Amino acid sequence: MPPLAAGDYVRIAVRDEGAGIAAGDLDRIFDPYFTTKHEGAGLGLTSAYSVVKRHGGHLAVASAPGQGATFVIHLPAARGASLPQAPGEEGLRRGEGRILVMDDEKVIREVAAQMLESLGYEPVTADGGAEVLAVYEEAREQGRPFRAVILDLTIPGGMGGQETVGRLLALDPGARVVVSSGYSNDPVMAEYRSHGFKGVIVKPYSLKTFAKTLAAVLDGTA
Repeated sequence: MPPLAAGDYVRIAVRDEGAGIAAGDLDRIFDPYFTTKHEGAGLGLTSAYSVVKRHGGHLAVASAPGQGATFVIHLPAARGASLPQAPGEEGLRRGEGRILVMDDEKVIREVAAQMLESLGYEPVTADGGAEVLAVYEEAREQGRPFRAVILDLTIPGGMGGQETVGRLLALDPGARVVVSSGYSNDPVMAEYRSHGFKGVIVKPYSLKTFAKTLAAVLDGTA
C-alpha cells in the first residue's frame, strides 16, 4: 500500500505494452526534466504526479524492461458527495482578439489554443521565447498586434517566461503578459506583478481559469 492517510481510496491502474523502464530509472521518472527520449522536456510525469499529490493521492509505477509499465493512481474516495455542475460556456467571459501562447510542450499549446478558440479569441502559439519575440514584433509591424501573451515560466534549454517578459516589455511597455506554470509555489508565480506579469494561470489549464484571467487582464482589473 502506498504512503497514504487512513481512509477509502479509488484505485486506477493504467498499463501499456511498451519497452518498459529500466530498474535504474524507476526512482527518477517523476523527477523534473528527467527523460530518456531525444525530444521532450521530461515534465509530463512530473506534472501528473504533482496533480495527483495535490488531490491527496499517490501515483506509482511498476515496470521491467520488455514488459511494459503499469501506473497506479490512488485518489481519496468521496462518499455521498454530489459532483458540482460544470459551468457551460455560456456562463464564461468570452472575448476577442489575438492571444499568443508560449509552451515547449506541443500538446499543451494545442489544448491552450482550443480553449482560447472556444472563448472567441484567435490563438497563435510559439515554443520558446525567441519565437515569441519575433512573432510579437512581426504582428505589430503588420498592424495585427496581440492583446495578450501567455508565457510558460520554464523552457528547458531555452528562453523561459521570466526572461521573455523582460524583453517583451522593452519592446512594448504596454504588453499584457500572463505567466503560466505547473509549479504554483514558484516565487515568480507568487510575486508575478513584481516580475512584469499582469496575471497568472496555473497548470493544468481549465476553461474557467482562462476566461477569468484573460478577462481581468484585458479589462485592466487583474
